Amino acid sequence: MSGGFILRQFFDVSLLITEEMVVYPGKPSPSIQRYASIPRDNVNESILTLGSHTGTHVESRLHLQDGKESVADLPLDHFYGKCKVFDLIHVENEIHSQDLETFDIQPGDIVLLKTRNSTLGYVKFLENYVHLKMDAAEYLVNAGIKTLGFDYLSVKKPDGDDEVREILINNTTLFLGLNLAGVQEGEYTFLGLPLRINTDGAPARVILVKE
Repeated sequence: MSGGFILRQFFDVSLLITEEMVVYPGKPSPSIQRYASIPRDNVNESILTLGSHTGTHVESRLHLQDGKESVADLPLDHFYGKCKVFDLIHVENEIHSQDLETFDIQPGDIVLLKTRNSTLGYVKFLENYVHLKMDAAEYLVNAGIKTLGFDYLSVKKPDGDDEVREILINNTTLFLGLNLAGVQEGEYTFLGLPLRINTDGAPARVILVKE
């Protein structure tokens, strides 16, 4: 605190949505089309076309099974609160439970995992992105976390390990596509707000606040 004011740092860890952004293979790229333009029209307005799992986004159980909860049904308290960023940049490819055992993880925590995915960035799709294995997913679920944030467009191995995604979506609120490159390990306040939409996933704006 300085002069009676609390000094805060704000980190926007969500990806900018552009037509050129990296998307997971097989998913549609965003389209941003201007249908009203100044000076021809009184305003500038655009039509946005994008997949529900574009860029930084949240997933819901409806993503995996018909009749399950949609994004609009996710608990609001999973979108806000104190969070812990854990540095796993040393992990080469697969995150296992032993990589998480040294961290202080408590029931109800919001946990963000920073890997070398953030270091390499979202310039092109990473074929060998770091991902979680089943024992790591089970460890986080058994620890009782409420929200997990991961720094790539998928949390599981490409073309495999579907059970990793399933156990996380069924037991936590899962945010994907975070960019944690400029964020150090530590505690923050997490604010992640997806669009209120009755579908399987939704783009989100995610902000971290350091006090």
